[in-house]
Amino acid sequence: MLRSLYSGVSGLKSMQTDLDVVANNIANVNTPGFKSSRAMFQDMVSQTLSDATAPSQNSGGINPKQIGLGTQVGSIDTITTNGAPKSTGRSLDLYINGGGYFAVQGTGTTPQTYYTRVGALERDANGDLVTTSGGMKVLGWTQNPAVYNGTTNITTTGNPGVINIPNAINGDQYSAGSLAIDQNGLITATYGNQKYAIGELAFANFTNPEGLEKVGDTQFAATANSGAVAYSPSGSNGIGSLISGELEMSNVDLSSEFTEMIIANRAYQANAKVITTSDEVLQNLTNLSRS
Repeated sequence: MLRSLYSGVSGLKSMQTDLDVVANNIANVNTPGFKSSRAMFQDMVSQTLSDATAPSQNSGGINPKQIGLGTQVGSIDTITTNGAPKSTGRSLDLYINGGGYFAVQGTGTTPQTYYTRVGALERDANGDLVTTSGGMKVLGWTQNPAVYNGTTNITTTGNPGVINIPNAINGDQYSAGSLAIDQNGLITATYGNQKYAIGELAFANFTNPEGLEKVGDTQFAATANSGAVAYSPSGSNGIGSLISGELEMSNVDLSSEFTEMIIANRAYQANAKVITTSDEVLQNLTNLSRS
């Protein structure tokens, strides 16, 4: 069977994967916190018709003769560059101006921790700080609520936990709408006539963020190649500062995606032409056998 036939088929499969990646990027162009992907290709094993020979005193060397057997998807990379901020005017919408991820807790008896760049937060009916989409509990470091006078002694080491904003402190009720998070991730709320420091957001960082696994809902999970998670407060160890009233949008570049879609489409057509041409050659061989 013609090698070109199999090479054309491998090209069709690879270009289909490329189109799938591009289509997903375009579909998520308006998804907050979405990180685009790209398909990278590599050639498959080459069939060696003759090996290379070394030069001698009487003759020169001869290069190897090889025919490639097509292409395959080498990797599908996640592009982790920051998306542009979008102004929302909502105080609990947070944009990380730099590296790092919000840490959120999954559901179940042994909840797993996930990571996201989407900082759309709210206080639920139980007083927990959660994400507006999915109700995932946001993680951070807390303390016994203390009157906030401009400084805090919150311990920002160790594993973070769920952040709860209590309904009352010292008999004073929580003042609805008073919850605030500053650029350093400090969480404060008003009870009666006093402002209290509740805790501080924890941010996750990894030695290889591109190794994180997408798990849906614009969340990521740690993998064997992302490295172990390291928690830090805002503004330290590569973690950016927070900007309130803004959300991070998708980092998809539409112009690049449309260009890649055109290239993939033309490459798909070219590989299809290789297959039809190979088929014509086989048809001619069949006709020769009949004559």
